[in-house]
Amino acid sequence: MAHVCRSRFPTLALPSPRAEGGRQVSAGRIQVGDRFPFFTLPDQDGKPFNLDEALSQGAVVLFFYPKDDTAGCTREVCSFRDASADFASAGAVVAGISSDDTASHRQFASKHQLAYPLLSDAGGKLRRQVGVPRAMFGLVEGRVTYVLDRDGIVRHCFDSMVGATKHVGEALTTLRALGSRP
Repeated sequence: MAHVCRSRFPTLALPSPRAEGGRQVSAGRIQVGDRFPFFTLPDQDGKPFNLDEALSQGAVVLFFYPKDDTAGCTREVCSFRDASADFASAGAVVAGISSDDTASHRQFASKHQLAYPLLSDAGGKLRRQVGVPRAMFGLVEGRVTYVLDRDGIVRHCFDSMVGATKHVGEALTTLRALGSRP
């Protein structure tokens, strides 16, 4: 049975039958047990963030959020900022992703003193590739967090538009269960 990223009943997903190599996903909603597609996106300083390089450092937490400088997104990015020591002790790399450009990300990261990268998915190509849904009747981009193990396999997925600050707890619970260490 495939573990699907669900918003109403999120599940902690540990090793699954597909965990060894993962399943490549070319389009559609990525699921727990799938290999997250490798990508390179610019961060707020224009530097390339490469998923493969990040995975060499440990587990990776990727959170997709709708837009810089909006109320819910500000709460979410600040929640990740405030838990940075917890993510570091779990041996995880954190990165936020939205369709905003690098200049917007630079201002947003500076304003809120973010020490992790905000990646610019201009045009939403990666968002569409992994199937992050639109929310609020399709009016805004959705809010989804993925926890990847060192092999790039999705171990947990949490989709909640209204629970912006719950994404941190979901990610940390998964990392602790996985025993992620650098």
